Amino acid sequence: MKEYTIRELSEMFGLPASTIRYYEDEGILTNVGRTPSGQRIFTDGHVNRLRTICCFKNTGMTIAELRQFFSYEADEPAHLDDILMLLRKRKTSVTAQLAQLQEDYAHVLRKIHYYEDIQESLRQNQPLPQWKDYKRRTYDE
Repeated sequence: MKEYTIRELSEMFGLPASTIRYYEDEGILTNVGRTPSGQRIFTDGHVNRLRTICCFKNTGMTIAELRQFFSYEADEPAHLDDILMLLRKRKTSVTAQLAQLQEDYAHVLRKIHYYEDIQESLRQNQPLPQWKDYKRRTYDE
Protein backbone atom coordinates (compact mmCIF):
# COMPACT_ATOMS: atom_id res chain seq x y z
CA MET A 1 0.00 0.00 0.00
CA LYS A 2 1.45 3.34 -1.09
CA GLU A 3 1.80 6.07 1.51
CA TYR A 4 1.82 9.82 0.94
CA THR A 5 2.94 12.83 2.90
CA ILE A 6 0.78 15.89 3.29
CA ARG A 7 3.13 17.69 0.89
CA GLU A 8 2.56 15.03 -1.78
CA LEU A 9 -1.22 15.29 -1.37
CA SER A 10 -0.96 19.06 -1.45
CA GLU A 11 0.92 18.94 -4.75
CA MET A 12 -1.31 16.22 -6.19
CA PHE A 13 -4.51 18.19 -5.57
CA GLY A 14 -3.21 21.75 -5.71
CA LEU A 15 -4.42 22.35 -2.17
CA PRO A 16 -2.60 24.01 0.70
CA ALA A 17 -1.59 21.60 3.46
CA SER A 18 -3.74 23.68 5.80
CA THR A 19 -6.84 22.74 3.76
CA ILE A 20 -6.01 19.06 4.02
CA ARG A 21 -5.55 19.43 7.79
CA TYR A 22 -8.86 21.33 7.92
CA TYR A 23 -10.64 18.47 6.15
CA GLU A 24 -9.20 16.11 8.74
CA ASP A 25 -10.27 18.41 11.59
CA GLU A 26 -13.78 18.60 10.12
CA GLY A 27 -14.03 14.82 10.05
CA ILE A 28 -14.31 14.36 6.29
CA LEU A 29 -10.77 13.06 5.80
CA THR A 30 -10.63 10.30 8.38
CA ASN A 31 -8.31 7.66 9.78
CA VAL A 32 -5.14 9.58 9.00
CA GLY A 33 -2.15 7.69 10.36
CA ARG A 34 0.88 9.23 11.99
CA THR A 35 4.56 8.46 12.06
CA PRO A 36 6.23 8.16 15.47
CA SER A 37 7.24 11.81 15.09
CA GLY A 38 3.60 12.83 14.44
CA GLN A 39 3.82 13.39 10.68
CA ARG A 40 0.59 12.52 8.88
CA ILE A 41 0.57 9.42 6.68
CA PHE A 42 -2.00 9.18 3.88
CA THR A 43 -2.94 6.16 1.78
CA ASP A 44 -4.63 5.51 -1.55
CA GLY A 45 -7.92 5.51 0.35
CA HIS A 46 -7.25 9.10 1.41
CA VAL A 47 -6.37 10.02 -2.16
CA ASN A 48 -9.72 8.62 -3.33
CA ARG A 49 -11.58 10.39 -0.51
CA LEU A 50 -9.83 13.67 -1.33
CA ARG A 51 -10.80 13.27 -5.01
CA THR A 52 -14.43 12.98 -3.92
CA ILE A 53 -14.12 15.95 -1.57
CA CYS A 54 -12.57 18.13 -4.28
CA CYS A 55 -15.18 17.06 -6.84
CA PHE A 56 -18.09 17.77 -4.51
CA LYS A 57 -16.55 21.04 -3.24
CA ASN A 58 -16.19 22.15 -6.87
CA THR A 59 -19.92 21.64 -7.29
CA GLY A 60 -20.64 23.81 -4.25
CA MET A 61 -21.20 21.13 -1.62
CA THR A 62 -20.63 22.46 1.88
CA ILE A 63 -18.49 20.84 4.56
CA ALA A 64 -21.67 19.96 6.46
CA GLU A 65 -23.10 18.26 3.35
CA LEU A 66 -19.82 16.39 2.79
CA ARG A 67 -19.84 15.26 6.40
CA GLN A 68 -23.42 14.07 5.96
CA PHE A 69 -22.62 12.29 2.70
CA PHE A 70 -19.70 10.41 4.22
CA SER A 71 -21.72 9.44 7.28
CA TYR A 72 -24.39 8.04 4.95
CA GLU A 73 -21.75 6.30 2.88
CA ALA A 74 -20.43 4.53 5.97
CA ASP A 75 -23.68 2.53 6.01
CA GLU A 76 -24.84 2.74 2.40
CA PRO A 77 -27.60 0.11 2.50
CA ALA A 78 -29.36 1.93 5.33
CA HIS A 79 -28.99 5.36 3.70
CA LEU A 80 -29.47 4.86 -0.03
CA ASP A 81 -32.47 7.19 -0.12
CA ASP A 82 -30.53 9.84 1.81
CA ILE A 83 -27.50 9.53 -0.48
CA LEU A 84 -29.64 9.78 -3.59
CA MET A 85 -31.54 12.78 -2.24
CA LEU A 86 -28.28 14.59 -1.42
CA LEU A 87 -26.77 13.79 -4.83
CA ARG A 88 -29.93 14.75 -6.72
CA LYS A 89 -29.95 18.08 -4.88
CA ARG A 90 -26.33 18.58 -5.94
CA LYS A 91 -27.22 17.64 -9.52
CA THR A 92 -29.93 20.32 -9.55
CA SER A 93 -27.45 22.87 -8.22
CA VAL A 94 -24.79 21.91 -10.79
CA THR A 95 -27.34 22.14 -13.60
CA ALA A 96 -28.17 25.68 -12.49
CA GLN A 97 -24.45 26.53 -12.28
CA LEU A 98 -23.91 25.21 -15.79
CA ALA A 99 -26.79 27.28 -17.15
CA GLN A 100 -25.38 30.39 -15.45
CA LEU A 101 -21.91 29.65 -16.83
CA GLN A 102 -23.39 29.33 -20.33
CA GLU A 103 -25.06 32.73 -19.96
CA ASP A 104 -21.85 34.26 -18.63
CA TYR A 105 -19.84 32.71 -21.45
CA ALA A 106 -22.25 34.10 -24.04
CA HIS A 107 -21.90 37.55 -22.45
CA VAL A 108 -18.10 37.32 -22.62
CA LEU A 109 -18.30 36.36 -26.31
CA ARG A 110 -20.60 39.33 -27.03
CA LYS A 111 -18.16 41.66 -25.25
CA ILE A 112 -15.22 40.26 -27.24
CA HIS A 113 -17.04 40.84 -30.52
CA TYR A 114 -18.18 44.28 -29.42
CA TYR A 115 -14.68 45.43 -28.50
CA GLU A 116 -13.13 43.84 -31.57
CA ASP A 117 -15.66 45.73 -33.66
CA ILE A 118 -14.80 48.97 -31.85
CA GLN A 119 -11.16 48.31 -32.58
CA GLU A 120 -11.93 47.69 -36.26
CA SER A 121 -14.13 50.80 -36.47
CA LEU A 122 -11.35 52.93 -35.04
CA ARG A 123 -8.86 51.48 -37.53
CA GLN A 124 -11.20 52.25 -40.43
CA ASN A 125 -12.29 55.60 -39.04
CA GLN A 126 -15.93 54.40 -38.98
CA PRO A 127 -18.68 55.14 -36.44
CA LEU A 128 -18.39 53.07 -33.29
CA PRO A 129 -20.82 50.20 -32.74
CA GLN A 130 -23.43 50.44 -29.99
CA TRP A 131 -23.59 47.87 -27.20
CA LYS A 132 -27.38 47.66 -27.48
CA ASP A 133 -26.90 46.02 -30.88
CA TYR A 134 -24.94 43.15 -29.28
CA LYS A 135 -27.13 42.32 -26.30
CA ARG A 136 -29.20 39.66 -28.07
CA ARG A 137 -26.61 38.29 -30.46
CA THR A 138 -25.12 34.84 -30.10
CA TYR A 139 -21.62 33.76 -31.13
CA ASP A 140 -19.99 30.37 -31.39
CA GLU A 141 -16.51 31.72 -30.69
